[in-house]
Amino acid sequence: MRNPNEVFSALSKSAFRSRFRLQGKDLDYLHAKGLPEILEHARNFVAKRLAAAEPANDGKQTPFRGHPVFVAQHATACCCRSCLQQWHRIPKSRALTEAEQTYIVDVLERWLRNELGKEDHNESANSVASDG
Repeated sequence: MRNPNEVFSALSKSAFRSRFRLQGKDLDYLHAKGLPEILEHARNFVAKRLAAAEPANDGKQTPFRGHPVFVAQHATACCCRSCLQQWHRIPKSRALTEAEQTYIVDVLERWLRNELGKEDHNESANSVASDG
């Protein structure tokens, strides 16, 4: 597994990965359910869709929208086993360990928290602008 700081630095240089943002229904769903419940969903998605040595529909198992975790998976290259191998150095063709599954959820959590932080920053900036 790769150091998450290195991964996020590399992801920020990818035009494809850096275009993902939480918005609309996905953002509303995150607010409605709260981060702890969304992270529980993330653990389940990772266990059911990525953890097997040969996941069903690998490379196509993660939708691009419909849940905040799906967006986070694409943004962080945790969407399929090929991306996990390329970006995170987690080998394909064997089941994910518990430690690897935890690492993936931690990466997803970091991205989701960053997205929430951007939203908080935008609200603060809008509040300051309207006060002036």
